[in-house]
Amino acid sequence: MGKRVLVIEDEPHIAEAISFILARDGWQVRSHGDGADAAAVVRAEPTDVLILDVMLPGRSGYEILQDLRADAATRDLPILMLTARGQAKDRDMAERLGATRVMTKPFSNTELLASVREIAAP
Repeated sequence: MGKRVLVIEDEPHIAEAISFILARDGWQVRSHGDGADAAAVVRAEPTDVLILDVMLPGRSGYEILQDLRADAATRDLPILMLTARGQAKDRDMAERLGATRVMTKPFSNTELLASVREIAAP
């Protein structure tokens, strides 16, 4: 596969687990843990899929998502939002702001991998 994924997640264990799952499937994985400069990190290096946590230090995933969707260079980037809050309003907010897909933590490895593959498909 060889596609590139960026994981923006501040919980090291979750970022490491996601990286392991995707690398084992052939993805090139980078990770970043701070919301303050996350949009700049996304723009700095080509990425095929972004996995973006909602609750991050510095800036929320919602704010980052809004910035990325307002930028022509990242407007169409497939973004999988992760949230620890499974409430409908959180899912609705992410979808309204332009998330390609929303997933609630905890998630299964199979579900994560299937979602990333689906949203990355041309």
